Amino acid sequence: MAKSTTKYVCQSCGYVSPRWIGKCPNCNEWNTFVEEAPVPAAVARKSGGVSSKLHPIPLSNVDSITDVRFRTEIAEFDRVLGGGIVSGSVILLGGDPGIGKSTLMLQVALQLKKKVVLYVTGEESPKQVKLRAERLGKISENIQLLAETNLEIIADILEQATPDLVIIDSIQTLFHPNLESASGSVGQVRESTALLTRIAKTKHIPIILIGHVTKEGVIAGPRVIEHMVDTVLQFEGERHYAYRILRGIKNRFGSTNEIGIFEMHDTGLREVVNPSEVFLSERTYGASGATIVASMEGTRPMLIEVQALVSPTNYGMPQRTATGFDLRRLSMLLAVLDKRVGVNTGAQDVFVNIAGGIRIDEPAADLGVATSIVSSLRDVPVDSQTVAIGEIGLGGEIRTIAHCEKRVQEAAKLGFKTIVVPKTNAKKMKSSNGIAIVGVETIQEAIKQLIG
Repeated sequence: MAKSTTKYVCQSCGYVSPRWIGKCPNCNEWNTFVEEAPVPAAVARKSGGVSSKLHPIPLSNVDSITDVRFRTEIAEFDRVLGGGIVSGSVILLGGDPGIGKSTLMLQVALQLKKKVVLYVTGEESPKQVKLRAERLGKISENIQLLAETNLEIIADILEQATPDLVIIDSIQTLFHPNLESASGSVGQVRESTALLTRIAKTKHIPIILIGHVTKEGVIAGPRVIEHMVDTVLQFEGERHYAYRILRGIKNRFGSTNEIGIFEMHDTGLREVVNPSEVFLSERTYGASGATIVASMEGTRPMLIEVQALVSPTNYGMPQRTATGFDLRRLSMLLAVLDKRVGVNTGAQDVFVNIAGGIRIDEPAADLGVATSIVSSLRDVPVDSQTVAIGEIGLGGEIRTIAHCEKRVQEAAKLGFKTIVVPKTNAKKMKSSNGIAIVGVETIQEAIKQLIG
């Protein structure tokens, strides 16, 4: 039998080469050739013909199915997935080295006491995995360990046995023996993901793939693997902080707006049930440049402290630094303060920080950031019992925000006395739980109300 040979295909134009070359002779692009596994001749001949039995069917005649989910009993993890793991789904979990991906997956496996979990480890030995399980304080008989990186062996085991969940740690360590490239290369990662996805769909086994990230912060391997899988999760957080955030980037079975918050301990990851209380536990009272904002992460409101420091610059060009906030939006807010309020920071260094290592992406935090900047510049503290929320437009107007009622309820639950909101939102609301709702139309009104 003739030996099958691999081929290298240009990802830009589709040019096929029998060996890897740096520059494509057809489109002149560099480093676009990726090794691909050959298609068996029998499969090629089978797929080459046209079957007369295939015909389109009306959409109304397609049988309806409901997602079969099972919960992991880790509420924060289930929240991000949309209610649990869907049978036959493929989940890709990415994150920085040492952030806690393997720990989280092992905790998920340990919680599924009535499910058989196959844990395929390509980076650690079974003894190392057991050592981590002992550190977590749990040893379960439902977990089966497999220290293997050969994809064909893993596929054969999955054909013989049908576990309830498969965890691959990690996808970059697997290799297909038909490919000559090393494990972790673009071709290997793509072929491994494609084969595991096919097994998950045909046998209805949910598979979780742990993936490494590059220095740019994206999951290593080709972008096409994110299209193959059903769900892409990002496990992020500063390594110097104890808090970790699980964020959904793609989810075919739920929303991508939800986040899960965990806290790293010696005994593993613990769920943060009330993140607002945690993020405000170390706030300083009476200090200028600090404002409390109510941010929405999916359906969950969170109160977060926004800190700003404005000081005269010692350099020719003033610095603009933002941690946990969009730097371009910070530049816009500084321009609005200069034009509409007369607060000039052209000769000042401006530093903005979202306390706790969390990141805010929604525009409702604009009012809190602008207030903190003015508070630090004037060295006048903002009332510690007041929360500020609102989007700032280029004309200096405070624009309407969504889910205002949930933000107000969260602020009232934590004992705040006043909340400053856009006037259009305030007209639709009444004071609840003893918290006063103040509506403002412009940034000038808001600063006068918050700082004076």
